[in-house]
Amino acid sequence: MSTSPRPTVLFVPGGVTPAAPSYAPLLQTLDGEVHPVLKDLELYATDAPPADYSLQLEADGIGRAADAAGVQRFHLVGYSGGAACSLAFVAQHPERVASLALTEPAWIGSVPPQDAASWAELEHILTLPPAEQMQGFLRWHFRPGIDPPAPPASAEPPPPWMAKRPAGLKALQRTFATYKLDQSRFRLFKAPVYYALGSLSSRFFEHEAQVLAGLFPNFRLEEYDGRSHFDPPQRAEPERFANALKALWKRAQAA
Repeated sequence: MSTSPRPTVLFVPGGVTPAAPSYAPLLQTLDGEVHPVLKDLELYATDAPPADYSLQLEADGIGRAADAAGVQRFHLVGYSGGAACSLAFVAQHPERVASLALTEPAWIGSVPPQDAASWAELEHILTLPPAEQMQGFLRWHFRPGIDPPAPPASAEPPPPWMAKRPAGLKALQRTFATYKLDQSRFRLFKAPVYYALGSLSSRFFEHEAQVLAGLFPNFRLEEYDGRSHFDPPQRAEPERFANALKALWKRAQAA
């Protein structure tokens, strides 16, 4: 860990919103209690996804970001696509991660059998034209019978980074189909793991949590009532999420 009394925490965002706006409410709540390292996805480092893009590029990028911050061991927080990248890193470098916090990973190395049809539906959604793709992508992440919230009315144009997202989401889905994430490595990870789940999110994420609970020796699940994949705790309930993270980091220190 860093010689600083503040824990070093590396934050990885999802496949849509960059790290800074994704984690801003949480970091404001933590208010200097940690040394934060915001790690955007390698997926968006160039104008278009690399032709050979894979989760290996993201895992390597997490390692480089920690090296650049001058830390060998650190706490890792990942959301959605960033949680999948975090799992890829932990599988390869468990000794570098002091604790792991996950919010609804986009993929965990496999698809729960009961979600095979739903996963095939998501793959189809990502072949649609961009406008239809984003609408379908949003709807897929909610439980049946739960309507996604209407987008806020705004005269402002979408942020420039949004133009990269349709191609980026397709590239993420492609690597999920081909990348070999060795889930057996999770059994070797003795540090504490925290999983945040929204009660309105697709059952897919609940099933993922059940799989991970059987793999990680020190796993804790917490459900956030009334929250969904696009209303994640780092933005919607930053104080509660910050307290959960601080408890996680305390457990890691005690271990």
